[in-house]
Order: sequence, then structure tokens, then C-alpha cells
Amino acid sequence: MTKDKTKWFTSWFDTPYYHTLYKDRNDSEAHAFMDTLTEYLNMPENGTILDLACGKGRHARYLNKIGFDVTGADLSENSIAFAKDFENHRLHFVVHDMCKPFGKQFDAVFNLFTSFGYFSHDEDNLKTIKAIKENLSEDGFAVIDFMNSEFVINNLIPEETKTVDDITFHLKRYEDNGYIIKDITFTADGEDYYFQERVRAFTLNDFVTLFEQADVFLLDIFGDYKLRKFNNKTSERLVMIFK
Repeated sequence: MTKDKTKWFTSWFDTPYYHTLYKDRNDSEAHAFMDTLTEYLNMPENGTILDLACGKGRHARYLNKIGFDVTGADLSENSIAFAKDFENHRLHFVVHDMCKPFGKQFDAVFNLFTSFGYFSHDEDNLKTIKAIKENLSEDGFAVIDFMNSEFVINNLIPEETKTVDDITFHLKRYEDNGYIIKDITFTADGEDYYFQERVRAFTLNDFVTLFEQADVFLLDIFGDYKLRKFNNKTSERLVMIFK
């Protein structure tokens, strides 16, 4: 089964197999990051947060748990359907295209865990930054938590096999034409599957250019979830705070 690579994220993210492959993600690390980030931003008590490209809502649910009014938005209908089971009067989930303004302003907009750079057309990346700007209140802050592309490229594991829940995933990683690509093949329920993840290998300089075009201001840059100094050679993450 070959999926449309032009919008791979609309198919792969909507399958149960995506969540199977990545089920071992470190929630304790994610929670600690949210604690550190909201404290650093001095978020107002009961502040409003838009978790943009929220997936099944693991960050959004924790942000709500620690006291914030959170809206999670994602293009994946299946992920949002799952997340809606956790809704309350201060936690909501909606299907939404992050290229478009949400129509409401928030104290903070978070785009976490490399949930940017999927698009085939460069204008959609710029549209997303502009939409984030429109989603911010006057005193609000935006955060993009992206991979450090240079570090990732220099440390790529070309081929790997992972078995999760009796499904053996064969992963092949490489760089091609400005994208970091992961080919994923596996067999489940007697059917062979093939998916491909494609993420633009944006560098800090690329983001600076996007921010200038969108007329937003880059305030802080960090290299990990403890908000330590960014180093383009050794940092695993590129965490940017802007408004």
C-alpha cells in the first residue's frame, strides 16, 4: 500500500501503525519540558495555550493538568477523535490545518516535537508562521520545538529494525534534496505497507528567514528541553521562542 507522498502526513499520521511505532516516546521528558517552558515564559495563571499539531494530545493533556486552558489542533481526524475522550471544560481538541489562522488568540502557541516542515510547498511553511502570529494575543509567545537538522543529519542511523506489538518495522533514513526522509515498511494483518516521512531539514538560518518574512521576532533559542544554549553541532533540538 503506497500512500500519496505529497501529503504523506494526512495518511501516515491517521493510521494506528504510526502510534504503534512511536508508542515508546518519553512522556516524563515531555512533561518536564512543559514544566520548564511554561515557567520560563511566565505563563499567566489559567493562561490559554494552542497546541498546534497536537497529535493524540499528550502535551495538551499535561498542560491542562498543570492548570492551563488548552486547545489541541491537528489535521489527523483519528488522532483528534482519540484525544476528544480526554476533553473537559478547559481542554478541547479540533481538526485544524495549521497553515490557516485559528480564528482565536492565545497566550501561547506551541508547535512541539518537530511538527513543522512537512509541506511540499515552501509557501505553506511561511503561511504557518503567519498563522501562528495571528493566533497570538498581544502579550503572547510562540514556541517551535524542531530537530537540530545538522545534528540529525550527522548522526543518522541509515537502517534500523524495530519490533513493536508483534509488528516489525523496517526503517531507512537518508537526506535528499533538503529533506530528511524515513522510509517505513512493515507487514500487518497479512498486508504489506509502505509509508514515507519527509521533513524539511530547516536550519536556524532558514527559520530566521521565515520569521523575517512573517514579520515576527525571534526572542530566544535553546538546544534542548532543559533550555540550555543552542549549539548547531551538538544540540539535539532547536527550540525557538518568538512573537
